[in-house]
Amino acid sequence: VATEQGQSMHKQPNIILIFTDNQQAATLGCYGNDEIHTPNLDRLSESGVTFDNSFCANGFCSPCRASVLTGKLPSDHGVHSWLDDRKMADWPKDWHALDGLDTLPKALKSQGYSTALIGKYHLGQPTSPAEGFDKWVTLRDGHIRSFYRNKIFDNGDAYDHVGHSVDFFTDKGIEFIEQETQNENPFFLYLPYPAPYGHWPATKETDENRHTARYADCPMNSIPREPLSKAAVDGYMLRAADNSTHMDFSMLMRAPNDLGTLRNFYSQISMIDDGVGKIMKTLDRLNIAEDTLLIFTTDHGLSTGEHGFWGHGAATVPSNLHRAAHKIPMIMRQPNVTKPGLRSKLMVSNIDVFATILDHANAPFDDASGPSRSLKPVMEGLSPDDWGEDIVFSEQEETRVARTPKWALFKRFSSEKQTFGDELYDVENDPAERKNLVGDPAFAKIKQELSAKIDAFFDEHAQPNADLWKGGRPIQNSSRTKYWQQEWGETWSPVYAYDD
Repeated sequence: VATEQGQSMHKQPNIILIFTDNQQAATLGCYGNDEIHTPNLDRLSESGVTFDNSFCANGFCSPCRASVLTGKLPSDHGVHSWLDDRKMADWPKDWHALDGLDTLPKALKSQGYSTALIGKYHLGQPTSPAEGFDKWVTLRDGHIRSFYRNKIFDNGDAYDHVGHSVDFFTDKGIEFIEQETQNENPFFLYLPYPAPYGHWPATKETDENRHTARYADCPMNSIPREPLSKAAVDGYMLRAADNSTHMDFSMLMRAPNDLGTLRNFYSQISMIDDGVGKIMKTLDRLNIAEDTLLIFTTDHGLSTGEHGFWGHGAATVPSNLHRAAHKIPMIMRQPNVTKPGLRSKLMVSNIDVFATILDHANAPFDDASGPSRSLKPVMEGLSPDDWGEDIVFSEQEETRVARTPKWALFKRFSSEKQTFGDELYDVENDPAERKNLVGDPAFAKIKQELSAKIDAFFDEHAQPNADLWKGGRPIQNSSRTKYWQQEWGETWSPVYAYDD
């Protein structure tokens, strides 16, 4: 709550974490896109700290959401793929994938914060709150079918909402902010928008929003038109064989040339920008902007035609974490705390949001227990003294990735039974990652060094029961079930929880 002079009486800052669904960094004006309309996010970037080299932990939404909320990689928390809510009727009652783990809402609640999830969940049963959340407003579907006409679960109530989900969750988020400001409580608002998403059927809808006309004649030159890749076709064939319930994955190959899809996708980004603007205006109206750390990021990137496909890391075989499906926006702002207009080149991950928030809130956490690193010094314009090597790691089932400012190595699981080739890119001279150098003897030492770093990192942070490379099992779903069964036997299958 603010005094007459506008100074905070809170000992702890409010935290707002705005999360989008499937969005690479290059879809925002502040990251160089000249066709998108994102004035509020551009203003947020100008007044806050923007991370130019921020990457996702994985190319699926459920694993990345789990990683942000726990500060751990999939090989530690166990969520390796999107949770398949087509099978929700078979899930255990009130089941949540992160039950029993230390999470952001649990840690902040223990420090006196009021906590809320308002938006897309996709980490378990949506009907009841996950551990640590006081307020719970979410929609039934994790796999977004529509931006409109959604079933809502609202703190025990269930109802249908016909309007746009971004506007709905923005208004609900503002209600929570107003209530907790009046109650003089520090609050944590996790606001994961179910947009822009990018997948059919949602982006195939003909419903018009207030930005539809803005893009009606947009040439969409910022979306590349490239020949279809063999890896995308192989990915489609694997999905078709693995899925017992029909889903149309052909859009992964068709969307880059479907102008209606592309323009709808961009209109949803502008809808999100409106929501961010309303949140920012609310903080100003309530005079709590200086008391509030506002973070904008996403779960993972989305290839919008780059490398010959549309989609995420598992849209190809082998899976990939190319820059387009891997690089994400990340902007942080708290007036008079963060350095306005700063752009950091540090290699960071959305896993780092976990340690950053807890550090900024003065909440206790064991910074040696996982890979999450606090960005608080960077936000304040300082150099983190204990950051260590400028490198970031990610994984997508059979693919593990190490990135430095100079190199990116995709290391694939390999055995006598099956193997995929590794890939090495000089991202400094080849930022689009077109020329695979892995077979060039001149770069053998670089490949060996990065491969060893990947092995050491996962040896340190993976848990045996969740490490797929050592026979571990994923929580609820895998996009590579048959692949892993060939390696570990037909009895290998996902689980809902690990044995104690």
